[in-house]
Amino acid sequence: MIGKLKLLNEAETGPFISTLRQRKSPTILGFLNQHGYNIAQRHASVRDSFMHVDHLLRDGIGIKIACLFNGREPKANLNGSDFIPRLIEELVSGSGDNHELFAMGTREPWLSEGARSLFGDRDFHAIDGFKSSEEYLEFYRKHHVPGRYPIIVLAMGMPKQEQVALYLQNEMETPALLICGGAILDFAAERFPRAPLLFRRFGLEWAFRMLIEPRRLFKRYAVGIPLFFYYLSRSLLARPRHISSASRSGKRQATSYK
Repeated sequence: MIGKLKLLNEAETGPFISTLRQRKSPTILGFLNQHGYNIAQRHASVRDSFMHVDHLLRDGIGIKIACLFNGREPKANLNGSDFIPRLIEELVSGSGDNHELFAMGTREPWLSEGARSLFGDRDFHAIDGFKSSEEYLEFYRKHHVPGRYPIIVLAMGMPKQEQVALYLQNEMETPALLICGGAILDFAAERFPRAPLLFRRFGLEWAFRMLIEPRRLFKRYAVGIPLFFYYLSRSLLARPRHISSASRSGKRQATSYK
């Protein structure tokens, strides 16, 4: 799954946003963090969802380590909390009425407050994050104006948001952008505070979040981080056996041709 990541440095983010602006079909943008990696290791259906996301960006120090384990340069940390507001602003600014904005996720009052913060003074349509995929499609169709380009922020958490995004993508014909944003609406509404800059600079935002939400996040990090390293180690240990097996197979084939 690490091979699926689109790894970018800061200089490459501008051209990447331009690519998203020129999309010709429904496009999904997602983010992979340590928590998502763990879920994908336990559930094949979740892994499949991530593999079908069009653009999967690196989020957090855990996936930086996973990249290094897999011999890939991690490049920039493009976490959704920082990248999504910038992306939306660059896509929508100066576009007139070409876009329409949707927020799908969390609950009120953070849903509306987060959407207003994320979208500024622009009009938007919002629905909470506890509906079925079919209800989100019905909501989209009810509010979509033909000729406009939808930007849909899905903030339902993993893996539901990726699954809903794939369902919507399969049912849409408009070149929409579907953004899997995790807790982006809650952060935008200031329901949860962002970690101080020092924590973020050293990749410790997860530790700050666990301190302020221990009941909800203790298992995700205190248990999830050791489990994450177990999955990485398992992958690393499996690789030489595969290479060795292939090498032996090649030698047998070479012998048979003599």
